[in-house]
Amino acid sequence: MKLNHAQSLDLARLCCRALDAKKAEDIRVIDVSALSSITNFLVIATATSEPHVRALRVELEKALDSSKSQIVGVETASESGWTVMDAFDVMVHIFTAATRSRYRLEHLWRDGDEVSVKALLGAEGRPPALKVRPRKAKPVKSRATKAKAIKKTTRTRKTGR
Repeated sequence: MKLNHAQSLDLARLCCRALDAKKAEDIRVIDVSALSSITNFLVIATATSEPHVRALRVELEKALDSSKSQIVGVETASESGWTVMDAFDVMVHIFTAATRSRYRLEHLWRDGDEVSVKALLGAEGRPPALKVRPRKAKPVKSRATKAKAIKKTTRTRKTGR
C-alpha cells in the first residue's frame, strides 16, 4: 500500500528510532521521492560489526512488525557487511563502516533531499548521558563548635530553655 509523504516520513522516523535505540552510528535519511518510483526515503546506518548489523536488522523488524508496517523483503548475505530492508516507502540500508565507505550510497543519491535525523528523533532520541552532580560538602565543624552544640542541646533539654 502506497503511503502519503507524511506517513512515509513517520515510517522513516520509526526506523531511525529503532536503529538509534540499538546504537547505530551515522544515521542518514534521504528523501528520494522526487527521484525514485520505488521508494520515498532511504535510511542509511552504520553498524560496528557483523553481529551489530544482525542486531539492528532484528530490532528494525520488531519495530516494523509492532507498527503493522509491511516488510516487502530483506536481503542480507552472510558476512557481506550490508543488509537491506524494504518497507516499500522506506528502504533501510545497514552497513559496516568499510562496506558503507565502499558503496557510498549517500553519494549516489546526492540529488535527494537530506532529512535531519536529529529533528526526526526529537526528544525521543537516545537519552543524553547522565550528568552526576557533585554533592555539596557539609561545612566542617571544629570539635569546640560541636561540643558547644551538644552542651546547648543538653542544657535546653534539662532547663527547657
